[in-house]
Amino acid sequence: MNQTQVTEFVLLGFSHSQPFFFALFLTIYLATLLGNSAMLSLVSLDPHLHSPMYFFLSHLSCLDLCYSSVTVPKILANALRPQATISYGGCLAQAFFLMWCAGAECALLAVMAYDRYVAVCQPLHYAQTLSRSTCVRAAAGCWLWGLLDSALHTLLATRLSFCGATQLQHIFCDVPPLLGAACSNTRPNELALHVSSIFVGLSPFLLVVVSYLCILATVLGMPLATSRRKALSTCSAHLLTVALYFVTANLNYNRPSSGYSAVADTLVSSLYCIITPMLNPLIYSLRNQEVWAALRKVV
Repeated sequence: MNQTQVTEFVLLGFSHSQPFFFALFLTIYLATLLGNSAMLSLVSLDPHLHSPMYFFLSHLSCLDLCYSSVTVPKILANALRPQATISYGGCLAQAFFLMWCAGAECALLAVMAYDRYVAVCQPLHYAQTLSRSTCVRAAAGCWLWGLLDSALHTLLATRLSFCGATQLQHIFCDVPPLLGAACSNTRPNELALHVSSIFVGLSPFLLVVVSYLCILATVLGMPLATSRRKALSTCSAHLLTVALYFVTANLNYNRPSSGYSAVADTLVSSLYCIITPMLNPLIYSLRNQEVWAALRKVV
């Protein structure tokens, strides 16, 4: 094989300068920064939001800020260039931080589902079960879980070899596009992705499903319709976030052997790590009276 020493990758998601996409991604990025920064500020400033649910929500907002900041600034720079490129080191760094956020968010969504389970099904034990120290350890564990997963995939990616033109069918760097461009054996990387999708992706998703089945059983047993509505309203935002995240992440990392078209690949990845971080603060605030009350106090 004619292996080459890689110094940079050409990103084929942008074939030439794209002012429209620059404006679109800039708008999304600014909305993401504004929404998630506002959520972090409200949780920090309002004592009424110093509860386990909002503690974990602040970590979700932090992850969403990291997600967007890892990918979008480079996308904005490349959208105005005749040829979109990224250095080899920059590509690996981008993939590393992207997968770190992905693994941490999967675990965090499972922890948030457990928080709702305890709040609805065991309300008398809520404060004791989810004490401040327990919440801190759980959040730290989520970040560490994502870090270890990302370190494994990045280490395996450094062993890939590339032949000829180093082109990625994407608008940013991620592990699947790197595997598609490599000319060396990618089986260890693919195996790691599949195993990771089970332990890092599927396992937290199943925990979420089990938590909400228990919540549903408890809610249906409540005598008052108002109590049922209140319990379900506190969980609906989290369910929508879980559905958006896990579906798009699964499509991104468990793609068919033939792969996606360039347009479909860009769309799936954008939904997963660019659009969803923008939507999360909106989903959690639109029907949340506590958030609106905190916002009115600050304003």
